[in-house]
Amino acid sequence: MVRRVLPRERASWAGLASGPGAWIVSTQLNYALTPWICASKVNLVPVAAIVLAAVAIAGAVVSWRAWRAAAAQEAELGAAVMEAPRPFLAGVSILLAVLFALVILTQGAAALVLNGCER
Repeated sequence: MVRRVLPRERASWAGLASGPGAWIVSTQLNYALTPWICASKVNLVPVAAIVLAAVAIAGAVVSWRAWRAAAAQEAELGAAVMEAPRPFLAGVSILLAVLFALVILTQGAAALVLNGCER
């Protein structure tokens, strides 16, 4: 019998996908914006860093909600019925999304000092 995966069970992956995904977009955007920043003297990298860190944190919040739902389900149904990987995956996703949000913010803070036009 094939078990149907509910959307709330997929929510455990949100931080695992949003954190590294936002970091990839941030890094590529930093490189892509450098010629424009040098020409216009308007540094958008810190603004992009704040927006993309918020995306990573949003994934952490979704994973946190999945983790709390899994804990409530475990308390309600008992540990024997609970699937162990789901709360663990949600916990790792939360930590990873927060870590990548901090990395994104650190890169954005560096852009306040270095704008990429130094030679």
